[in-house]
Amino acid sequence: MTWASIDLNADLGEGFGHWRLTDDEQLLSVVTSANVACGFHAGDAATMRRVCDWAAERGVRIGAQVSYRDLAGFGRRSMEVPADELAAETAYQIGALEVFAKAAGARVSYVKPHGALYNRVVHDAEQAEAVVEGVLLTGERLPLLGLPGSLLHDVAEKAGLPVVTEAFADRAYTSEGTLVPRGQDGAVITDASTVVERSVSMARFGVVTSLYGRPVGVRARSLCLHGDTPGAVDLARRVRRRLEAAGVRVESFV
Repeated sequence: MTWASIDLNADLGEGFGHWRLTDDEQLLSVVTSANVACGFHAGDAATMRRVCDWAAERGVRIGAQVSYRDLAGFGRRSMEVPADELAAETAYQIGALEVFAKAAGARVSYVKPHGALYNRVVHDAEQAEAVVEGVLLTGERLPLLGLPGSLLHDVAEKAGLPVVTEAFADRAYTSEGTLVPRGQDGAVITDASTVVERSVSMARFGVVTSLYGRPVGVRARSLCLHGDTPGAVDLARRVRRRLEAAGVRVESFV
């Protein structure tokens, strides 16, 4: 399936104290959805508040990017967290961000797992169920943003939660449609022109070439642009311009 429009999302608020990883203010002038770090893999109260204020001013949808409690590893280390604990921590992160979103005159519009948790819930039913339970604990039917075909989406749909499929223009895919692990050569695509053209292929045709040269179907309603790569803002602008030139409307899925 292809879409006449596509959402552009980016991971934002990934700083802590005086340290900042992403150019949040500039990226918020390009993307339509902001995955805001909620303090477990990055982010703190002041950062969450600032990003929510900027997002609300620009009409960008605010999403809670929940993760394992792993500041040292930036949430990219798989962890064995009991299901009841993960559910509570998921709800806790969403609730923390909701305070700042409401203060900015907006709200948390969706949830996206981060890093190791994102990849874990593709195939781990227990962890996927815990994340869904955490969303349900908030009392809101928040959409879950994730990889097409993931167990997270299966569990969410059974629980009555909306799901949104996502693709990554700057990450390599396996022939099965999953992301190549970051530790493997070629997992992250750094050539800007390649990222731009992959974005158009995903948005218009729902297809991307895997790391092994095979076409892979990616039914994406949202396209992730990583904000922690060199030249991220310029690349995001190029992607948006190219999509619009190709006749794809760039707008939030919410």
